[in-house]
Amino acid sequence: MKNTRLRAFLPPAWSPGLLCSVVTLALTAMVASCSSVNPPSGKKNEAQGTLHLDRIRLPEGFRIDTWAEGVTNARSMDLSPSGTLFVGTRDAGKVYALRDENGDFKADKLYVLAEGLFMPNGVAFRDGALYVAEVNRILRFDDIENRLDDPPAPVVVFDGYPDKTHHGWKYIAFGPDGKLYVPVGAPCNVCLSEDEIFATITRINADGSGLEIVHRGIRNTVGMTWHPDNGELWFTDNGRDWMGDDLPACELNRAVRDGLHFGFPFCHQGDLPDPRFGKERSCDEFVPPAQKLGPHVAPLGLEFYTGRMFPAEYHKQIFIAEHGSWNRSKKIGYRVSLVRLDGQHNAISYEPFATGWLDEAADEAWGRPVDIELLPDGSMLVSDDYAGAIYRIWYEG
Repeated sequence: MKNTRLRAFLPPAWSPGLLCSVVTLALTAMVASCSSVNPPSGKKNEAQGTLHLDRIRLPEGFRIDTWAEGVTNARSMDLSPSGTLFVGTRDAGKVYALRDENGDFKADKLYVLAEGLFMPNGVAFRDGALYVAEVNRILRFDDIENRLDDPPAPVVVFDGYPDKTHHGWKYIAFGPDGKLYVPVGAPCNVCLSEDEIFATITRINADGSGLEIVHRGIRNTVGMTWHPDNGELWFTDNGRDWMGDDLPACELNRAVRDGLHFGFPFCHQGDLPDPRFGKERSCDEFVPPAQKLGPHVAPLGLEFYTGRMFPAEYHKQIFIAEHGSWNRSKKIGYRVSLVRLDGQHNAISYEPFATGWLDEAADEAWGRPVDIELLPDGSMLVSDDYAGAIYRIWYEG
């Protein structure tokens, strides 16, 4: 690689947090691989152990199987109109593309599009290009589906986000307005930062211009979507730690307009003042959650069900991937949950949909759901960064 090509992507200021990003740009133009992702050895994932799909519990008529195995640290997903599934990672530093070439609902090929990135959790596909969110910037891989075997060097779309890694990994998605929505998590468990960019949801234009803060008071969202009818933004938020096993509740939030504040760090779960910051502002000043979720369940990706396969009762209801607790005396989460809405789009119930990644008796988990994506036939994909797999859930009743 020529030195001039590498210099074009070097950040303007050198910092330790950006080291992975610099190394990546030297590697990205050179590194890509393709391999089989469903070896004939059954349900054995050599990196993480056995996939215990026989333990997954679903409502009557639903089934689950692996769509792809060996997808190390698989996290956020986005499916292109032509059927390429793009998958980001957090700890692995990789971005994948997977394809089901023969239509048997199994991924046949896995491409590694980039390696060594700085927590590239978020992926979003638009107009032939793949957008990838590192901690501090947004990259774009142009004409990516025609170059899966030989990915292009990324274009830096925007590099003005903080490089703090605490809640720094990002979920990204294009909204109905054509803008790219990018959350910036709080750089702490609970704090009030002098930099207003933290604990927000921001958005930028597709070319990286026009940065604006859309919503505030959001500790750490790693999943967002828009209602298919009215375009309202819905997103998950991970509650603060160290207030005990059962407080506070994590949140499902609904934004009926721009410019809202959802309470962090002053108020949690809509009605619980923070022990330190709660005296500064009242919970009444903020937007309460549309639905309180379980405490410490770590809700991440979510999706309105808009397919035609599932029974009518699931249509336009919200599925949420709960990654699971890490600091609770007894584990909770590790499942896909369902929030039902009424005719006015108000949440009316919260219940489990797919469980079994957690062995409750042993208090041990073998998998951790991260994100949800719908296939054109109406079935549902669920990524698992712990087991390194992507599952497909379908209805055959």
